Amino acid sequence: MCTIFAYFKKGVTADQVQKALAPTITRGPDDTRIIDLTNGKMAFQRLSIMGLTPEGMQPFERNGIHLVCNGEIYGFRPIKERLEKQGYSFQSDSDCEILIPWYEQEGCAIFAKMDAEFAMVMYDEKNDTIIAARDPIGIRPLFYGYDKDGAIVFASEAKNLSGLVQRILPFPPGYYYKNGEFTCYRDMTKVKAVSHDDLETTCRKIHDKLTAGVEKRLDSDAPLGFLLSGGLDSSLVCAISQKLLNKPIRTFAIGMDIDAIDLKYARQVADYIHSDHTEVIITKDDVIQALEPVIYALGTFDITTIRASIGMYLVCKYIHEHTDIRVLLTGEISDELFGYKYTDFAPSPEEFQTESEKRIRELYMYDVLRADRCIASHSMEARVPFGDLDFVQYVMSIDPAMKMNTYGKGKYLLRHAFEADKILPESILMREKAAFSDAVGHSLKDDLCDYAETCYSDEEFETKRKQYTHVPPISKESLLYREIFEKYYPGQGDMIVDFWMPNKTWPGCNVNDPSARVLSNYGDSGK
Repeated sequence: MCTIFAYFKKGVTADQVQKALAPTITRGPDDTRIIDLTNGKMAFQRLSIMGLTPEGMQPFERNGIHLVCNGEIYGFRPIKERLEKQGYSFQSDSDCEILIPWYEQEGCAIFAKMDAEFAMVMYDEKNDTIIAARDPIGIRPLFYGYDKDGAIVFASEAKNLSGLVQRILPFPPGYYYKNGEFTCYRDMTKVKAVSHDDLETTCRKIHDKLTAGVEKRLDSDAPLGFLLSGGLDSSLVCAISQKLLNKPIRTFAIGMDIDAIDLKYARQVADYIHSDHTEVIITKDDVIQALEPVIYALGTFDITTIRASIGMYLVCKYIHEHTDIRVLLTGEISDELFGYKYTDFAPSPEEFQTESEKRIRELYMYDVLRADRCIASHSMEARVPFGDLDFVQYVMSIDPAMKMNTYGKGKYLLRHAFEADKILPESILMREKAAFSDAVGHSLKDDLCDYAETCYSDEEFETKRKQYTHVPPISKESLLYREIFEKYYPGQGDMIVDFWMPNKTWPGCNVNDPSARVLSNYGDSGK
């Protein structure tokens, strides 16, 4: 990961920018550069992943156009070769260096053509044009806001803007900004035509498109690692990667010291694919001590995001402290496409699809946020193969009746797509989904709830929760999270639209805890 920052106001000082950048030094520990613009400052904190030489340092400048981009531009080499044939020369091997000449040729039309995870800000001094954009899923973070004088500021994280702007706003995924106007260039939830491929054709396309999504994310000039929970999604990413690389990959799993569900399953996968596997064991004390730094890193008070982030944050901390890995592949964004445990209760294919659309639109506030912050907080880059744009576009187009759980097994299409490959044990491929925080250990959630109980009396809870009219706390646990959030992001609660919860309007889903453990169909998932 890297940090991008741009403050469009004359008179902004380098000290002001340095102060804003200080909280995100872990995103870009290798180098920092601040440059002057005619109407402000632009800055970059670098984590070297592609093009490791000093020439790859940003901001890039060409013909009076300045650029900062936190991103991976997949398939950039053919674009670079085409531009070189047209007379452009490049100073580095960085994928992001192609963006200025590409923009010079095609303008903002490039965003709809990009196969990328990215957030970027560009300033064209000759035309006094400010441009910003974010990838269609929001895998890379971007926030903006206006200071007391109305000047706009862009930054990778909310913590860069805290105290600098009146209100911190998430930059909408799939949009670009140009001189005050936001334009949607790609909506991943819109389906142009429903696919009516038969089961085997559908599964073959799922197989091939996910494999291609993994393969392009293995391209890195820095060392790779893999998070392996033992669940279906991360196990598939690891198994596909192992097969493509044809050499032992480095996998990491985390669990509580007394009741981790997934450690044994992760070990089975690691043994099967012959990975270089590491187990990280944590305790109740580790969980409680991590709570405040995790909430500060995340910039959210959402219950399930925080629970699930603690294990991820701590395993990433271990990887950072004990290895030279700079890139981590993860298994996020499968559930939003193929279904959660609660989507077994979807009343109709249409409602299943509508729910999937909602989850994709909100990803940047929940699972994608978790992956980015937990990994970037420890100076590594997250890559998310299930978020591959071609893959997501196809899965969203599949007839939703095929994606509903009519097979007696959730996410059956994804499982069946890889049955013939034999890259995973059958017991893993067909294993029921467990909630991530539960999989790290049932006691993790219980420890957090028990700790929150010690922080407030019943009377204190009722009094304090009433302070918050936007997404009011629903439990002592959620009040604790909200108070820690407000400590670091005072008055910015509307960045989060709501708690992540199952669709309460569906039968069997009217619950008051986001954990799948409370659902009647959880069954063997937590074993």
